[in-house]
Amino acid sequence: MNKITMLLGSALLVGLVSCNKSEFEGFTKAENGLHYQFFTQDEAGVKAAVGDGISYKVVYVLKRATSDSVLFDSKLNSEDGSGTVRNILPKSSFQGSLEDAFTMMAKNDSAAFIISADSFFLKTNKMQALPPFAKPGDKLQITIKMVEIKTKKELDENQKKQEAEIAQLAEGEKPKLDAYLASNKITNAPTTSGLIFIETQKGKGKDHPKATDVVTVHYTGTLLDGTKFDSSLDRGEPTTFPLNQVIPGWTEAIQLMTKGSKAKLIIPSALAYGPRGGGPIPPYSTLLFEVELIDFKAGQAQPGMQ
Repeated sequence: MNKITMLLGSALLVGLVSCNKSEFEGFTKAENGLHYQFFTQDEAGVKAAVGDGISYKVVYVLKRATSDSVLFDSKLNSEDGSGTVRNILPKSSFQGSLEDAFTMMAKNDSAAFIISADSFFLKTNKMQALPPFAKPGDKLQITIKMVEIKTKKELDENQKKQEAEIAQLAEGEKPKLDAYLASNKITNAPTTSGLIFIETQKGKGKDHPKATDVVTVHYTGTLLDGTKFDSSLDRGEPTTFPLNQVIPGWTEAIQLMTKGSKAKLIIPSALAYGPRGGGPIPPYSTLLFEVELIDFKAGQAQPGMQ
């Protein structure tokens, strides 16, 4: 009886092991067909779930019999240069998908997964056909380092907090501008758009640039509190650009200048970077510019506009 029990136990063990065996060395095969290999794993950690916000570093490699090809490396392609990709984890696009891989991971886990390239391109990315570099039956190896996981509740709370902070900035812009104008005894009336233009040095001639012209200027930009965020003077050379490809406050203001003139521009956020801000410029920031118009010339005519 004991021998029979032992034989049954051995058979069951062999069966379990064979179910998890992967044809890829070092990998284990999950029931859904996903091949995985963990390098670091917090088995007790909270795993990512559909709807969570995930931040991760990733490398996609197309596996070949002779040599592998790197298709994407977030270290070289991330928007902010950190190498980190951020998105909301969607539902699984197929059995054994990349989304399934993410749900196996906790914060700080790192692992490699092998999935069907066909399904990844056609189902996950909803492409109409395989890209020219991929063939039916190809595999993708995706190496992931999970940097952060935010639950849907945390995301909602963060969004509400950010919205409250932005609303506070929006409400505070006009009082800050009014205080700045009063403390600097500025009484110049704004234009219809809200721009305040103060000429500090008259230029030569009577010609003004048009919105379609290319202008060359020296400038320094600061926030109301004096924080400098940009300056052509610091770089030691003027800047040249099409006047219709900058913030609306600049497009309007530079057209009020003549060659050689200087001016102080007070540009409300509605004519600048608005509720989003940009780089060192916070949302709803009124901007100050000291500008010298060095030169301008007609821009190139756009196709169909001649």
